[in-house]
Amino acid sequence: MGHFPSSGSGDMISFLVLLGGCFCSVMMILSPVARADVHYYDFVLKETNLTRLCLNKTVMTVNDSFPGPVISVHRGDTAYVNLHNHADFGITIHWHGVKQPRNPWSDGPVYITQCPIEPGKNFTYEIIFTREIGTLWWHAHSDWTRATVHGAIVILPSEGMGYPFPEPDGEEVVVISSWHKVDIDPDVEEEDTIEDIALPSSSAYTINGQPGDFCNCSKESTYHWLVDPGKTYLIHLVNGVMDVEMFFAIGHHNLTVVGMDGSYVKPLDTSYVMISPGQTMDILVTTNQPAGRYYMAARQFDTERPDIQADTDRQNATAILQYTGSYPNTSVPYFPAALPTYGDLTAGYSFRSRIRSLASKEYPIDVPKNITTHMYVVAAVDYIYRTNESGTTNVTAASLNNASWWNPPLDILMAYYRNVSGIYTADFPDKPPNYYNFAADELPDLITTPATKVKVLDYNEEVEIVLQGTDGIKHSTDHPMHLHGYAFYVVGYGHGNFNNETDPLGFNLIDPPEQNTVSLPKQGWTAIRFRASNPGVWLWHCHFDKHYTWGMNTVFIVKNGGTPETSVKGPPAYMPPCKSSALRLQKAGNSISGNTEEE
Repeated sequence: MGHFPSSGSGDMISFLVLLGGCFCSVMMILSPVARADVHYYDFVLKETNLTRLCLNKTVMTVNDSFPGPVISVHRGDTAYVNLHNHADFGITIHWHGVKQPRNPWSDGPVYITQCPIEPGKNFTYEIIFTREIGTLWWHAHSDWTRATVHGAIVILPSEGMGYPFPEPDGEEVVVISSWHKVDIDPDVEEEDTIEDIALPSSSAYTINGQPGDFCNCSKESTYHWLVDPGKTYLIHLVNGVMDVEMFFAIGHHNLTVVGMDGSYVKPLDTSYVMISPGQTMDILVTTNQPAGRYYMAARQFDTERPDIQADTDRQNATAILQYTGSYPNTSVPYFPAALPTYGDLTAGYSFRSRIRSLASKEYPIDVPKNITTHMYVVAAVDYIYRTNESGTTNVTAASLNNASWWNPPLDILMAYYRNVSGIYTADFPDKPPNYYNFAADELPDLITTPATKVKVLDYNEEVEIVLQGTDGIKHSTDHPMHLHGYAFYVVGYGHGNFNNETDPLGFNLIDPPEQNTVSLPKQGWTAIRFRASNPGVWLWHCHFDKHYTWGMNTVFIVKNGGTPETSVKGPPAYMPPCKSSALRLQKAGNSISGNTEEE
């Protein structure tokens, strides 16, 4: 990784080239006082040999880098990323947290907005940045490939607009990832999930690609970040871990959180942070300690039951924040005493309850208050029936309102745009089919059915979703729920069952955080609100890959608003074909009459 400056295009380009990214930009003049740049990147997906934990293995990377190249833009820019697939399986890429206004064609989730980019083919993504600011990230969104195929997105303030805090002296990207000793099958299909196959547990966590001093054969390659004393740095923190939330802290240094999920927040002073998979943060740290070496450490936040945690990785991932200057550096770096322990639920839940939007004149918020659609969605790990020549058995599944997602043969976006019938049904339920004590320690075995159910919203509807967590079949954890195409306001948290009479009285409608990923307590609830002002097809899912694979997701289809400016853009000249549905698509009719904009 390495330090990079907050300004200066030459230094930024050099930084990106070091990461393996092919980068260039073209300035576009929008007005005498406003401008936006267009950036171009080439991503080459290929096998790369890496050595971690005493073992050399082949993994998938972009441009031979783990984590992958950093995309750096200013607010309001556009980037084009041409992905060349040199692997032997299909892949897609998602630009996590980028709203992609009217442009679901480049959002990336496989069988939702596109089909896989086949081996030997390439596809160019158009990434449209608007209000996002700070840190986001990109990752593979087909099967389990994202374990090593991901990287940070840094969004600097637009030209002429500074930070809402003192400008930092430097910036640093910090990506927390999973590392698996065993091979992860990159081509996981739905029939595999019916066989009850689960994502292998990680063997270690990494910071900027390295496990750190406490892991076997890792001390010599521990990531070092050199800092000058008496400076303030901005950390772009990404949780790219596959299946657990993480605590993060720096020895003897306080942290100030100033951004989350591509939005600024009120500065929050803290000794540690808790960050869910898919989430990103902007954190200030001041190097005001005696010159020396200090561990940056990440440890999992574990909400799963102890009796099924036997193979859970509890090794600390570390990197070293190292002061410049002359001092003895033979001593062991200082470890962060404030880093919470694995099962510290109080530390995990109290941290996220303290986040508030900046809600300033320069960065206003607009919380929906005239709700037209109310949804109560129960997230559960449960069972589906599997029948074969040996009889009928139950296998693990995951669901939202008892619907376990099943990928169709044609992506939902193309089916919707071309009016192809039989691909999905528009009957995702607003409420669970059965009510019980969702927060109980013991639940009856629940049977769900695989289905491809979507929720259709009218343009500009104001939506409130109360997510309810459960502890079904002893397999549940918190669920980091991510919505594509939108940021939403987190207006409430609670434990136990949601009470629709008393709990809304405590909703924060003044300065709730604006996020794209929110952690749902396994035996509690979370309330979010958003305005359906981005037409298109948008995935809503748990960001634990195990639960996503098992079916904890659905899709929102947001209708067009009746004008070209409020309608989905026409598709690009080329979209990766769905092999099993190519003939069917060719026979499909024209775009929905009066419902799309052809470009």
